[in-house]
Amino acid sequence: MAGPPEEFQGCTGVEKMKIALAADHVGFALKEKIREYLKNKGLEVEDHGPSNSEPVDYPDFAEKVAAQVAAKQADYGVLVCGTGIGMMIAANKVPGIRAAAANDTISARLAREHNNANVLTLGGRMIDEASMHQIVDTWLSTPFAGGHHERRVEKIDAIDQRYHLEKKV
Repeated sequence: MAGPPEEFQGCTGVEKMKIALAADHVGFALKEKIREYLKNKGLEVEDHGPSNSEPVDYPDFAEKVAAQVAAKQADYGVLVCGTGIGMMIAANKVPGIRAAAANDTISARLAREHNNANVLTLGGRMIDEASMHQIVDTWLSTPFAGGHHERRVEKIDAIDQRYHLEKKV
């Protein structure tokens, strides 16, 4: 494989895009498929677990991925639980994260285009492997539209700043 398509390249167009990935026990099987799918596209994937389908608590894994993305140690994050909703809620507690649950391509496209989402959450009970391919491809290849959406994302970031005092210096 010659490497990822241009739309999957990192910011410089040369660096490999890095994806932080995790799931809970319900999303484990789909996470494994996502990891292989992204690696086959030539992307760098850092898998934060779990390593099997034994019961775990999704907030622990959502925080690991969200912290990596917020610290700019990964370009984006992908999280999988039963519906994608629990992971989304937990990830959004980390300052700087805009996680969106998208179990269809329309939600995936609009999450990136309008909200500049930096974490995608998926439902292991909601989608099959073929749908995952389409959703992930759509999400990763859709640029942020900017324009009037920029103002709204700035307002979201301002709320984040007001309620996360530890970020104030």
